[in-house]
Amino acid sequence: MTLPFHMHLVSDSTGETINTVARACLAQFEDVQVELHVWSLIKSPTQLNAVIEAIRVLPGPVLYTVVDENLRKDLESACRRMGTPSVPILDRPIAMLSAFFGVETVGKPGLQHELSPEYFRRIAAMDFAMRCDDGQSEDFYREADIILVGVSRTSKTPTSVILAQKGIKAANIPLVPGRPFNEALVSLKKPLFVGLINDPRKLSEVRRSRLEHLGQIPATDYVDVEAIREEIRDARRLFTKYRWPVIDVSRRSIEETAAQVLNLYNRRQAERAAEAATAESPASTPSIERA
Repeated sequence: MTLPFHMHLVSDSTGETINTVARACLAQFEDVQVELHVWSLIKSPTQLNAVIEAIRVLPGPVLYTVVDENLRKDLESACRRMGTPSVPILDRPIAMLSAFFGVETVGKPGLQHELSPEYFRRIAAMDFAMRCDDGQSEDFYREADIILVGVSRTSKTPTSVILAQKGIKAANIPLVPGRPFNEALVSLKKPLFVGLINDPRKLSEVRRSRLEHLGQIPATDYVDVEAIREEIRDARRLFTKYRWPVIDVSRRSIEETAAQVLNLYNRRQAERAAEAATAESPASTPSIERA
């Protein structure tokens, strides 16, 4: 049996950023087993010494996000002595942004977790996603940035939650056989409507697993592949009618689906901004001839 490699993630904040980066990098190494050791809220020499001792016992590469210069130097020096590679993952992006903005960095750990306007925007978006989940509270849909539409089990709710974590207000509407879609919502100008579909066979498996988990007998049209195909066809007709972008979630993770939705939203916002700029430009304003 091959023993796993060890990797140490050292952060003076919650470790959320470095954990995400590390896992994204490790996803590129399918046959490598790695045990992650996450060291968060490391803000004192005593705490850092304990981490260094752990690295000595279980040697492996170190990724870190540490702002305090003294702690950084101590960690880097210890890694050099042990012959352990260490990488400050945010240094180059921060240096690039500092040069671009022409502004020095604050040098304070955990600023992304302070109670900033952005933080409250994400909280409001999460509350909105829960309130407007599964077709509820349609009176609030005019506030939505995005409205996801799709048949049952096309990842509408988890996608809405991930978008909310990014500060995007996302509602979602299920398409239920025999229940007419409220087409009055299409008149809303602010939201971007996005249709979600799934492969009928895969969707049948997902629905069947869901019913079995709930202790129900999966012997209905809800899991019948032909019935699901008809649901998907009806959904596509609706999406085509209103020219909504469509995402097939059958081969996408929820995170990938959310990223694709966000790309569509950002593109639409950029187009609207360009249109507004063109409308306001002097060249587009009719000249007034004087008598």
